Amino acid sequence: MTQKSFTIGALAKKAGVNVETIRFYQRRGLLVEPVRPLKGVRHYSERDVQRVRFIKQGQKVGFSLDEIMELLRLEDGQHCREAKEIALRKLALIRERIESLRTMETALANLVDNCANNTESVSCPIIITLMKTSA
Repeated sequence: MTQKSFTIGALAKKAGVNVETIRFYQRRGLLVEPVRPLKGVRHYSERDVQRVRFIKQGQKVGFSLDEIMELLRLEDGQHCREAKEIALRKLALIRERIESLRTMETALANLVDNCANNTESVSCPIIITLMKTSA
């Protein structure tokens, strides 16, 4: 059985990205650019489709392209411990961001409440508070 091959456009479509994304991944070293046959068109394999999907899925769960590159180096499936360490680092970072966002949410909600309760003052509590914290 012969392996199916795709042009860059077909690869992009099959993987759910655009052609510029494929080229970007190639420049970053995440995807190998196939050799162009003399007066021909480069062809990609089903494995390339899977690789692009892997990259996109990694991005969806919060991995950076550098982290995805690390994971791709472990793709033979024999390095679960190393992959877990990468994922644990990312999880800790995401949890820190969530906590930071919760703090920001509380602070902003308090500012909005102060503004809603400010019926007599001409000065906006939001603007005044932000001016105080920037000095």
